[in-house]
Amino acid sequence: MPPERRGRFSAKPRTFAEGQRAEVWIADATTGRQELLFETDDVLVEAPNWTLDGEHLVVNGAGRLWTIPVADPHLVAISLEDVPDLNNDHVLAQDGERIFVSANDWHIYETRLSGGGCRRVTGRSGIEGLMHFLHGVSPDGRRLAFVGLELGGETPRANLFTVDVDGGDYRRLTDSDHPADGPEYSSDGRWLYFNTEEFTGHAQLARVDVEGGEPERLRVSATVDWFPHLSPDGQRGVFVAYPAGTRGHPADVWVEIATTIAGDWQDATVVSRVFGGQGTLNVNSWHPAGERFAYVAYPVDVRRHRPDPEQGSMS
Repeated sequence: MPPERRGRFSAKPRTFAEGQRAEVWIADATTGRQELLFETDDVLVEAPNWTLDGEHLVVNGAGRLWTIPVADPHLVAISLEDVPDLNNDHVLAQDGERIFVSANDWHIYETRLSGGGCRRVTGRSGIEGLMHFLHGVSPDGRRLAFVGLELGGETPRANLFTVDVDGGDYRRLTDSDHPADGPEYSSDGRWLYFNTEEFTGHAQLARVDVEGGEPERLRVSATVDWFPHLSPDGQRGVFVAYPAGTRGHPADVWVEIATTIAGDWQDATVVSRVFGGQGTLNVNSWHPAGERFAYVAYPVDVRRHRPDPEQGSMS
């Protein structure tokens, strides 16, 4: 696989560099206010989800799932059985009690937030060696959207797929040599929002009909834009912008976190500039009320990281 993508597909959980820590922040998209909720130099946590009741965040770290109670921030391990080490692709089911996770055997599993046994969902694609990276659950809870990495050719191909939660009825939505990532359902279930290198050779935001078809570009920018996440009501969006020329979506670089209103992805406002990237905003982290979202920064010194807010609009 290309060197710039190797970190994405590593089978080993990420660990800290010397002097590094993880900081979990909550940002208010309406006021711009940001709050440092939790910090740790023990477990490199990534990719926060918000639980349906708004009382906990769910993160991964050291190959496991953890919750962080918002009222009393600390790490609480979720005890899972029959699953390999997890990566940072995890999405809650619509009932708020189950969660779908991607593991480092490159399959998707279903389990409960309360812990216990895991059921493997994927494995019947008919595509030799397909690797699964989960990103979305349909609003009706019946289908999962994921990136399928195909290793059969000279270079890996990363395309969008959906599958029933029972593991059947694989459907391919893109068939391109230009990598795609981060497919997430719109609240009406009609679209998958994602990023793709199809248009310019670097990641740009797009959407595609859940039945397939030509991707629609949502934003024209020089930055390398990843992981569009929609608020539950579909009125706001957030994404990560890497500097121009970035290959893939690496860790430990300066990135901008930008928000949008009412689906106008072109008119985006930078709310933070943080040291992070991989792990910062890989999955949907909007609060159920749709006004706040969580993200992770990874500063590499002993001083507390302060995101650089209110950077203004992006062009």
